[in-house]
Amino acid sequence: MGQTITEKIFSEHVGREVHAGEIIRCNIDMVIGNDITTPISIKAFEQSGKDKLANPDGFAIVLDHFIPAKDIASANQAKISRDFAMKHNLKNFFDEKDMGIEHALLPEKGLVLPGDVIIGADSHTCTHGALGAFSTGMGSTDISFGMITGGNWFKVPESIKVVFNGKPSEYVTGKDLILEVIRILGVDGALYKTLEFTGSTIPYLTMDDRFSLCNMAIEAGAKNGIVAYDEVTKEFLDSRDSLRDEPKIHYSDDDATYSQIIEIDVANLEPVIAYPFLPSNGHSVSQAVSDEIRVDQVFIGSCTNGRLSDFAVAAKILKDKKVARHVRLILTPGTQKILREATKLGYIDTLVDAGAVVSNPTCGACLGGYMGILGDNEVCISTTNRNFVGRMGSRSSKIYLANSAVAAASAISGYITDPNSL
Repeated sequence: MGQTITEKIFSEHVGREVHAGEIIRCNIDMVIGNDITTPISIKAFEQSGKDKLANPDGFAIVLDHFIPAKDIASANQAKISRDFAMKHNLKNFFDEKDMGIEHALLPEKGLVLPGDVIIGADSHTCTHGALGAFSTGMGSTDISFGMITGGNWFKVPESIKVVFNGKPSEYVTGKDLILEVIRILGVDGALYKTLEFTGSTIPYLTMDDRFSLCNMAIEAGAKNGIVAYDEVTKEFLDSRDSLRDEPKIHYSDDDATYSQIIEIDVANLEPVIAYPFLPSNGHSVSQAVSDEIRVDQVFIGSCTNGRLSDFAVAAKILKDKKVARHVRLILTPGTQKILREATKLGYIDTLVDAGAVVSNPTCGACLGGYMGILGDNEVCISTTNRNFVGRMGSRSSKIYLANSAVAAASAISGYITDPNSL
């Protein structure tokens, strides 16, 4: 009986062949916490009576949601994680000195690898499936169990095979592909399933595209998203300064069982815009243009689209142009390294000259924390991953999700705009 890539990753970890539906106890390669979720895990860990982490080098804390601290409460939250990291001499602790959004920073550091089993107390931990890993979000008490034991319990998920066919046009990205998948499936159509992304389109997708693709698997209810290792993956890993371990490469069998197969013609796909108030409320950019949607704020950043390619395309579109007078353009790079590379390549100067403001790497605006809060009745076109009621601020505000090219083009006109029209 054939296996999917997800089934093979779990089989390798438990030492026997497993299939969808089985309940297994599995060792974990990397446990990830952040400044919001880790304090709860630390409290549970300490209440357990344990004084040592089961796998210290397989535990990472990334302070990214409210860092530098936005207020006293967030400063105290961060202090709990800092004190714990110092007490346990934690190798993989990242704060202001080497900061970034966790799902951008850890791949950059070579800390997540093909074949890994990864858990994190953040729903967008599924991002790391872009590297051919099983990666999923869990609650803070599940994270503490991983800290204590080095493992956790899983139900092996069924898989949905998503087959992307054709070469994407210039301004169609991984963000558009996943928004189209969510439009088709709805926000719970992949509940507790793997979204396995395949097809002739995959070789055209950069690692940045693949991170965006897997990042939003959770928005269809999926347990994880995954793309198999290939030359693009190899090139990315070879470019890291070092890797935590040797990659373990798996591929789905030809006779693997899938609960559903979806085929999408990417060659004819336009950029997709998710209207309020669900990521599944997808419309073509042509429809959005005809709807004449005026925007107050444009946000480019987050763990979905805060990578170097996002700033490259934004700089290309905004070069020698100006942000509309009534629009705020906020840029949030995923990591300090991305910020430095974008600066070195001239992207930041171009974008600031156009009228943008650049923040430190943070999750802040995406979750309505800080660095880009929306006021009453304001409209934002954003490269983030959620557009729920009140997600970025006022409950009367509206968020439209899009790729970075559409966002940049919209900053110029002040209305949702097709970048092909500029």
